[in-house]
Amino acid sequence: MANEKSKFKETITVSMSNFLDAGAIVAGASGLTLWMNYLHLNDMALGLLGAVSANGFGAALGALIGGPLSDKYGRKFIYRYDLIVYMIGVLLITLSMNFPMLLIGYIITGIAVGAVVPASWSYLGEQAPSGKRCANIGWGQFSWGFAPMTIFILSIFLNKHGLLGNRIMFGILFVIALITWILQQQIEESKIWTEQKEKEKSSDFVKAPTSEIFTIKANRQAFILAAGTYTLWNLVAGLQGYFLPFIFSKIGNLNNLQSNALNILIWFLTILFTYLVFIRKGDKWNRKVVFSVACVMEVLAWVVLVFAPMGWVSLIIFDILWGISAGFSAQCFFALWSVELFKTQYRGKAQGIIFFLVRAGVGIVSLVFPTMLTAFGFQKTGLFLISVLAIQLIIGLVYTPETRGMSVEEIERQRYASGY
Repeated sequence: MANEKSKFKETITVSMSNFLDAGAIVAGASGLTLWMNYLHLNDMALGLLGAVSANGFGAALGALIGGPLSDKYGRKFIYRYDLIVYMIGVLLITLSMNFPMLLIGYIITGIAVGAVVPASWSYLGEQAPSGKRCANIGWGQFSWGFAPMTIFILSIFLNKHGLLGNRIMFGILFVIALITWILQQQIEESKIWTEQKEKEKSSDFVKAPTSEIFTIKANRQAFILAAGTYTLWNLVAGLQGYFLPFIFSKIGNLNNLQSNALNILIWFLTILFTYLVFIRKGDKWNRKVVFSVACVMEVLAWVVLVFAPMGWVSLIIFDILWGISAGFSAQCFFALWSVELFKTQYRGKAQGIIFFLVRAGVGIVSLVFPTMLTAFGFQKTGLFLISVLAIQLIIGLVYTPETRGMSVEEIERQRYASGY
């Protein structure tokens, strides 16, 4: 019992990085209009902030750095330094007086967010108790969803202070990051990673090249599944998470309070169904069915948002459909599959490459998204996002594996038995 409590404490401590990552994205989103007015930003500058942030290229670059480092030096190695970089970034944003300062703060924060992702998902999956891998990884997703809900609740009270309120929000993230960094210095290294490093010391051990990620059939299928579903889902979710307050304001003509209330509902449903479905049932229910249900709900949500008359009824239906589906979405499954389907010796590197593609995709689209809304209108832009979600569903239906009840080591032996 004591050991289980210790493992759960480790899980929550590591999951707090996800809270801080999502918090940085949504804090930026909730203050987007405030910074735009304060610094007189145009659509291009607005898109640039989104593109280089924790939601775009900043995180993409960080993932390419953090993935290989977590494989070479350990998952815990990342936790020694990552949040220090994060704190520097959010402090710069808190104190920003001009656009260059704000932009640099966003870039640094984004790099820190991306660097910790491979270590976090690997650690949660590798340290999971037997038969509870979804449950353990689910707490990371729960923490990810809890941050936006917290930020939007804070926004209700802080937005009346204008830009000062947003500065206070980033200041709060700084304090939470400091406390989390102190706690993360106390966790143990991943047992599976440690065992892998012991194997590599053997004289007859032959290290697999990184190219195996693309040359072995099992890896190619895993890469298509994990990268395809997560990149496509995050293209929509990333834009939504960053620009939804902007959409509510510009398209829905809602005020800040109304917009924040709708976002709180989305994230409350997300964490509720992360717990009810992914944490409680993810290790028991058929994963292909669970994933497919999430995809169908996502498509329906955006069909309602784009084509139904814009009003409270359609917005609440969108919130319910998207909020529930996000609780067991592609992000949850990416975290699961990227641990289960790649070798321990290059697991972090594979995650880093995929996360780079995910965030770079969002970064590219973020550059043009505000302009797309202006030039093509909301319906045509929304139709593009709906088609992206439909393709994600098809990939999941074709490639989702059945790995319930198997340990990470058992899955690895089974998948790589043939060598190709």
